[in-house]
Amino acid sequence: MKHSAYWLVDVRLESGYRYEDDAIVGTDTDICHIRVEDGQIAAIIDSDNRPSEGLPQLDAAGLLMLPAFKEMHIHIDKTYYSGPWKAVRPVSSIFRRFEEERELLPKLLPTARQRAESMLGMLLGFGSTHVRTHYNIDPVVGMKNLEATMRAFETFSCKMTHEIVAFPQHGLLRSHAIELVKEAMMQGATHVGGVDPATVDENIEKSLQTIMDIAVQTNAGVGIHIHDRGEPGLTTMHRLADLTEQAGWQGKVTVSHAFGFAGEREAAAELAKRFAGLDISVTSTVPFGNLIMPIPMLKAKGVKVELGNDSITDHWSPFGTGDCLEKAGLLAELYRFVDERSLAESLGFITGGTIPLDANGKRAWPAVGDKADAVFVQASCSSEAVARRAQRKAVLFGGAVVSGSLKSLLEQ
Repeated sequence: MKHSAYWLVDVRLESGYRYEDDAIVGTDTDICHIRVEDGQIAAIIDSDNRPSEGLPQLDAAGLLMLPAFKEMHIHIDKTYYSGPWKAVRPVSSIFRRFEEERELLPKLLPTARQRAESMLGMLLGFGSTHVRTHYNIDPVVGMKNLEATMRAFETFSCKMTHEIVAFPQHGLLRSHAIELVKEAMMQGATHVGGVDPATVDENIEKSLQTIMDIAVQTNAGVGIHIHDRGEPGLTTMHRLADLTEQAGWQGKVTVSHAFGFAGEREAAAELAKRFAGLDISVTSTVPFGNLIMPIPMLKAKGVKVELGNDSITDHWSPFGTGDCLEKAGLLAELYRFVDERSLAESLGFITGGTIPLDANGKRAWPAVGDKADAVFVQASCSSEAVARRAQRKAVLFGGAVVSGSLKSLLEQ
């Protein structure tokens, strides 16, 4: 939409839960009209008051409006997406995969930007208007993957926001990548990354201290992969919590995967309490099979948990669709979030915590002053959207339709 102000008409918004015998049995919705001005929601009126001041109008035709999604863990710099199909070659260990990358990544560089842009387009179409990506930084590719990643985001600069994690996939210490990470932070990365200080870097203290030192020096966030289970994983995360507190870095640290939580319950609960107190977030891909993360426990303890698709059809995994709503639905299936409220609240895992109804069943979103970032879906309510992976019809970012379409009713 080119105009700085316009109306979204006939928008379906959730208005409250429906009860029978004090139990939630459904979600009520209203049809409303929303005035968008300078990228924000300026007014919300009921359907009886049809806008008449001559501003342009876009017809939502009764589609449900949801908060825009956030893809919080992905690797857009190394993917086969948009290229020829290729399944994964099995390897015996993560270190064998590192060896494979040393040969593969230089071969992928000539098309890295194009593949990254294709993936961003796919993520946007599924409703994600914020993306946090990790990109490989190591002596083999140097800054080249960062360059491809940043150029891809430039192409989408008016369609989404982003964060970039400088990720020493082959080990911050093991691959001697410290100076490269420092350089990356000067060239536009927003987060300092790391991977398994215990088993990859083989020095928890030095690895974590180096990551935190760089983050503090560059006023950046921390986004670290911790796959280690059991005692190594717990010890690493407790020490990360210590350093977060010492640096005053609350709210700036994220642990991806965090498999150490999937162990002894009391130890996991104790660590979760620390994470919540220090505002350390966890990003999960919702693993299943021989490892189930205690995501409901983490949420109950107050830990912010967000979801990401991680690898999408690359040399690590042949799977992945890039659809955050599918991830939310998978989470609901895995943990048996089958009732109306639990399904609806599952949406918060992919929106940064924003959901249409608050704990009391009152409308909390959208509200006047909110950013006009939204997804329009073919569903009656949030719970149906999550359970049925509702079809996305249009995506709004900063007040502009950036994917899909809504019919224009009136041109000024």
